[in-house]
Amino acid sequence: MIRWGILPVVTVSLSGKTAIVTGGSRGIGLAIARALAKSDANIMITGTREKPLADAVRELGAKAMAETANVRDYADVERAFNAAAARFGGIDILVNNAGIGVFAPVASMSIDQWHEVIDTNVTGVFHCSRAVLPHMRRRGGGWIISISSLSGSNPFPNGGAYCASKAALNAFSESLMQEVRHDGIRVATVAPGSVNTSFGGHETADSDWKLSPDDVAEVVVGLLAHPARSLPSRVEIRPARPPKKG
Repeated sequence: MIRWGILPVVTVSLSGKTAIVTGGSRGIGLAIARALAKSDANIMITGTREKPLADAVRELGAKAMAETANVRDYADVERAFNAAAARFGGIDILVNNAGIGVFAPVASMSIDQWHEVIDTNVTGVFHCSRAVLPHMRRRGGGWIISISSLSGSNPFPNGGAYCASKAALNAFSESLMQEVRHDGIRVATVAPGSVNTSFGGHETADSDWKLSPDDVAEVVVGLLAHPARSLPSRVEIRPARPPKKG
């Protein structure tokens, strides 16, 4: 159910549902995991560093678990997802949030940096989406929600790898959506503008105009509240009042 007051507040019960959030130990991923926990979902978060994952699980509570997994490694992803299914009985929701940004001119970006961005932001989403499909088909449906970016359709200088990765993510998600919609699996992208996190080293003191990670999390939970007949397959969210240019 969606209730609207002075500010939009999304409430939905996810009791008995299991959600996986990749890159779920901080920033947007942790905000999404918190929102899912408030909706009573079982949650698994993944990441590459053990301590932040352990800290996040303690905060999220008894219905949460964590697995160290690198989305660039398919075997790692498959192992982690199988662990979630074994503990909770299945998987209903995947939030592809793990991502990195390297911002540099093409002329000075290293080959390794390019592959790190593309292999995480695009191949990682492919790995996770492919690994979760058998679990969702056994459940009779589910949601795959990928965190994209407005930069996927609005490229900017020094963002060649990152912008390309998000454009590819958008195209991949659109194709996947058309492949699995008749299995009851809904696929969507959420494309935020500037979000006030430390992502890419861009967190600054004068960032009150930026989106909060909680704003993105609310959109994700809002998607999950939609009735089965509807599929908002792409949602853009941007700061309402960014600084004026010029």
